[in-house]
Amino acid sequence: MVLTPTPVPGVLVIELAPVADTRGFFAVWLSREFFTAHGLNPHVEQANLSYNAAKGTLRGMHYQRPPFAETKVVRCVRGSAYDVVVDLRPDSPTYCQWFGVELTADNRRALYIPEGVAHGFQTLVNDTEVLYTVSAAYSPAHSHGVRWDDPAFGIPWPPASYRTMHERDRDYPDFMPVAQAAAVRRTES
Repeated sequence: MVLTPTPVPGVLVIELAPVADTRGFFAVWLSREFFTAHGLNPHVEQANLSYNAAKGTLRGMHYQRPPFAETKVVRCVRGSAYDVVVDLRPDSPTYCQWFGVELTADNRRALYIPEGVAHGFQTLVNDTEVLYTVSAAYSPAHSHGVRWDDPAFGIPWPPASYRTMHERDRDYPDFMPVAQAAAVRRTES
């Protein structure tokens, strides 16, 4: 595996290091030993598969609060998705900043997302499946999110003629007042 840092500390793009032969290739995409050696959380509590029938399906932006905060490793195993994270760690130098990357079945990239960082994605084609591991069990009482189009973050999502999404994701309140968000962005530039 090859780890590439992103502008959000602790969020990493994971590239496979395939070993090829006449049959195709073999690659490790998740390894407790590798993660531990690189200071990453290797614990996997569960693995989730999200099937999305329609292009433009948007899921997120989700996170869990302590003591059920979770680390995620996200891969697109069928189709294509624009995967986005938002740093919600108040003590982070990139607080309220976002990062996005295209994950596809063809590029086989994964995204490592540490605790305190919200996650979501929008499908770019029909019949997209996203597989992700999480380090903590789902806890409805600790499950939270921020709105996908919250002006505090200013995420430029890919255009979609129609977005399929859960009303919860559409209706999260503003994360912070717009003036406060603008001040946060100015101090981080």
